[in-house]
Amino acid sequence: MTARYTPSAQTLAMRLVLIASFVTSLVLTAHAEHRPNIVWISCEDISPNLGCYGDPHAITPNLDRLAKQGVRFDRAFTPAGVCAVVRSSVITGMYAPSIGSQHMRSKIIPPADVQTLPLLLRQAGYFCTNRSKTDYQFDEVPSMWDRQGNQHGDWRERDDPEQPFFSVINITVCHESQIRHSEEAHAKVIQRIGQANQHAPDKVADTLPAYLPDTAAARKNWAWYHDNITLMDQMAGEVLQRLEDDGLADDTLVVFWSDHGMGMPRGKRWIYDTGTKIPMIMRWPDKLDADTRRPDLVNTVDLAPTMLAVAGVDVPRNMQGRVIVGEKSGKEPPYLYFHRDRMDEVYELQRGARDRRWKYIRNYEPEKPYSQRLDYMDEMPAMVQWRRLAAEGKLTGGQRNWFQTPKPIEELYDTENDPWEIDNLAQRPQYADRLSRMRQATQQWQEKIGDMGLIPEAVMMEEMKPGGVTPQVDPPSFDRSRDGHITLTCSTEGAAIVYRIGKADGWSAWRLYTKSFSQPSSRVEAQACRPGMESSPIVKFDGANKP
Repeated sequence: MTARYTPSAQTLAMRLVLIASFVTSLVLTAHAEHRPNIVWISCEDISPNLGCYGDPHAITPNLDRLAKQGVRFDRAFTPAGVCAVVRSSVITGMYAPSIGSQHMRSKIIPPADVQTLPLLLRQAGYFCTNRSKTDYQFDEVPSMWDRQGNQHGDWRERDDPEQPFFSVINITVCHESQIRHSEEAHAKVIQRIGQANQHAPDKVADTLPAYLPDTAAARKNWAWYHDNITLMDQMAGEVLQRLEDDGLADDTLVVFWSDHGMGMPRGKRWIYDTGTKIPMIMRWPDKLDADTRRPDLVNTVDLAPTMLAVAGVDVPRNMQGRVIVGEKSGKEPPYLYFHRDRMDEVYELQRGARDRRWKYIRNYEPEKPYSQRLDYMDEMPAMVQWRRLAAEGKLTGGQRNWFQTPKPIEELYDTENDPWEIDNLAQRPQYADRLSRMRQATQQWQEKIGDMGLIPEAVMMEEMKPGGVTPQVDPPSFDRSRDGHITLTCSTEGAAIVYRIGKADGWSAWRLYTKSFSQPSSRVEAQACRPGMESSPIVKFDGANKP
């Protein structure tokens, strides 16, 4: 009689572990095969002045084609009206006043539990590149990007052509400063776009913002603004063509967005629609219906959680945006929220809310005029002439609103009938209920995010950097097991670690540490880093001695 083999409990446990590991491997492999590549094409300082948004003077064939191939968001906004503040919220998925980055040109240390989008994607196996602007209100650190700067080939530098990638290409030619650059500099713009595509100042005057005096300077600035958008469109087209040439267009989610609204007076820096309403277009073949218009409220704070969701990465609970495309899309919120804080040398405090039609603004410093002088803003010729006409008493209608003192404590606008937000309805009794609801919603949002804009900036910065000194991340520690696996740890909360391995001809590229690794080479270097803090010294380990 043959004895029956009965496996031991230990053997059964080992088999279960192997089976679970095999199943997990299959699931992860299947999941990896369906992870999309992601490309962001971001630009600066433009409102939805593209042909696909109905601008009669726009010459934007590439972005118009992208919109035909994908989704155009008709109510996309930024939470503030200035670049670095908005970019800090884009890269973290959190409103700037909740992490302390609300003041323009500050250098903050985000809370330890705040992780950046590219770090989270790198941890999930994505190859992440940025070209080249960061401008997050904190310095980028080595853990954020596989490639950063201008001297790289974006996704083309992957070692494995099957590795999914997240590549950000920032186009800066339509920045506010490029509207008022020299005649010589603008001649180069015209040379690149062609004289046939040049916008004549007198031909674009019919679409000047209604609050802006119709002066020669305003017309010229408005024309140059459109010329710059034409050039930006050409550059965006070059990025899209590279994806086509590499055979990647069908497997890539492309997102086009602007970092805030137009770089014209009362646009950039303000939380009116001119400063916060932006173009946003997404193309994701076979996932998003082509030639679609979305009327729902979306915000650039939504970008980070959306990218994580489509990549199959869990969205951190502290992220404050919603997923706006894909299977995990969230419900449209009743309101979007806005903030204005210090802009360069000028202090201001505004909070606001918007639904699909109505805009609410609360001015916490009504004694200050809208028209506070700001050196950088006041270099715009249209702004110089606007101030001159105000001094001469020659402004009429809504053109005068910007110079009133004091300004109203609250503002309410019907953006459907008053798109330039000139006629303030806040004091009209028939809108009292709406005003009350939007006021209460704004206050509840401030409480929910822990609005740090109500804390004096000096106090906030002293808490982050006592005595004005930026703290440094603790150096990483090495541990090598008997089987040769190296484990890296860091005692600084919220820190990440990068490492590189010695080779016969030098060193490997820096890699993000995500798990222990086996390394035949005896030479390893590591560095710990955290956004906003000084990175640790590089620690060397030769295998024979402790670092």
